[in-house]
This record gives sequence, C-alpha cells and structure tokens, in this order.
Amino acid sequence: MNQELFQISCSQVIDQALQENGIGTLSEKTIHSVLKHYYSPDTACHEQKVKNFVADILIENHIIEIQTRQFHKLRRKLEVYLPEYEVTIVYPVAHTKWLSWVNEETGEVSKPRKSPKTGVAYQIFPELYQIKDYLKDPNLHLNIISMDVEEYRLLNGWSKDKKKGSTRNDGIPVALFDEMVIVTKDDYNKLLPANLPKQFTTKDYKKAAGVPQRIATTALNILYHMNTIDRVGKQGNSFLYEVI
Repeated sequence: MNQELFQISCSQVIDQALQENGIGTLSEKTIHSVLKHYYSPDTACHEQKVKNFVADILIENHIIEIQTRQFHKLRRKLEVYLPEYEVTIVYPVAHTKWLSWVNEETGEVSKPRKSPKTGVAYQIFPELYQIKDYLKDPNLHLNIISMDVEEYRLLNGWSKDKKKGSTRNDGIPVALFDEMVIVTKDDYNKLLPANLPKQFTTKDYKKAAGVPQRIATTALNILYHMNTIDRVGKQGNSFLYEVI
C-alpha cells in the first residue's frame, strides 16, 4: 500500500478531468483511471491488446484488470489469459463514502453528506462466485483496495425529490484506506473475520463480518471451495465450519 503514489494518481487523473469537464459532466471511470495510474504510472502499459482482448494493464507477463462489479464479464478473458499470464483482478471498495447531488440543469452541487454504510472487503464474495471455476488457478490473484470516496449522483430519479432511481455520475477517490492482496490459496484466510468462534455457522460469519445473509452464505461457499474452511458437522439445519 503506497499512500503517496495513490495521492499522486488521484491528482493526475482528477485534476485533468475537472479542468476538461467539471463536476457534473465527468465520466463514470474516475476510480478506474486512478487505479490504472496507481498500479502502473507508466501509461504505455495501459489498454494493451492481449490476444483478442484489451487488458487494462500489461506489465511484461502480468495482466491487471480493474473490475468494480460484474465479474462474469471477465470469464472469457480469464479463459484466454490464465494459461499464459499472471492475472490480478483489482476490486475497489468504497470504505467511507460522501454523497453529493448534482443538479443537471443548474450545475449546482449539494454539500457532501457522509453515508452511514462502511464498505468491507467481504463485498467481493458475490463477484468471486461469478468466476468460481477460475479461483484455484495459481495464476489468478486478487487485490481488494479500500478507499474513501466522494460520490456524485445526478438529480434525475423518478421520485419527487429525484433521488430514487437516480444515476451515479462518478465516484472520486480521496484517500487510500487499505489494500488486501490475495496471491495464493492460503491468502483467503484474510477473508475470515478475526472474531469467528472455532466452529461457526453462516449466522456466525454474518455477525462477525457485519454483512448481509446472502454475502455470508456466498462467502462460506467460496471459502469451502478454496479449502480454507471445512464442514465438520451440523447445528440444527446449518452446517458447522472450521478453519483448516
């Protein structure tokens, strides 16, 4: 984790975007652009053609793909890349978020308000489920990067205050909070909350990780698949798990 490089990357991308467009007309790719500069300050490595695809970053034999959601779209790339390249998927998480509303007609931007929700690394599990068949490939790695983000949304929703159903205009990174690197199967232990009991159920994982039931269920599915945990019995209708 390199705070200085992250701030330099933010300044380069955001300052240029604001000079060209201004808030309210930014593209939806600011986080993506900042992370490309963070992981490869050399722009010659950006957007490189590999086989029949374009990789976000190519550094020698290492491909880096930045993906905020919809990991299923990476399946075809992984099928082609993994036999010949090291591949790292970078997954950004908004740790702390400040939300501002943009009036498209006037260009007015509201004062930012802090979201009560805190983003966590465990959010990646539903995405990992979409590429489950590739997770055991030794050439596939993950970087879960947690950032503080200013999010701008357009006041163009269907509700009376135009907020429900509104469009996310951009997310602007302002600080780097944490970076979790998963290189080997053993590193999946990092996705186990520290306060889990020795034997635990999905409900225990949900409570320890502070995530919804659906994420907890998917998390244990993936961790079991990766041989990070094992099923050692049942508690009522629930499986009991233990760290291997």
